[in-house]
Amino acid sequence: MRCPYCGSEDTQVKDSRPAEDNTSIRRRRICPDCGGRFTTFERVQLRELMVTKKTGRKVPFDRDKLVRSFDVALRKRPVDRDRIERAVSGIVRRLESSGETEISSEQIGLQVLEALKGLDDVGFVRYASVYRDFSHAEDFEKLIAELNAKIARDPLDV
Repeated sequence: MRCPYCGSEDTQVKDSRPAEDNTSIRRRRICPDCGGRFTTFERVQLRELMVTKKTGRKVPFDRDKLVRSFDVALRKRPVDRDRIERAVSGIVRRLESSGETEISSEQIGLQVLEALKGLDDVGFVRYASVYRDFSHAEDFEKLIAELNAKIARDPLDV
């Protein structure tokens, strides 16, 4: 692992332990050249996933981009960081265990919408407004009406 401070490629692991979510290993490292200390995380990757964009372009799947999507949708909302991390890990697990190596960005977006629906209604509406390309206030009204109808049908399932 390359040192982020001096670029040395000879860093040493001082401590390893499971991360809080138990889906990764947290490693404390030290650089013998500059003495810099830093932390890395190691995750299991079942297969290399490629995301097919709407334009047809293919890019490698980026877990951090998925986390950023949740962060933007849930900015300034009272949602615990652990719940977000569990939602992201669940999506990644489902994608990796699907057996597919190429996943459309639309499939990922739908899974994010589903996860946000269970986390926070405001975050759900924020993400849906971008994902579904809302252009008028009526689009928001329709989505909120759908949410209200779902709450009326089954208030425990929201």
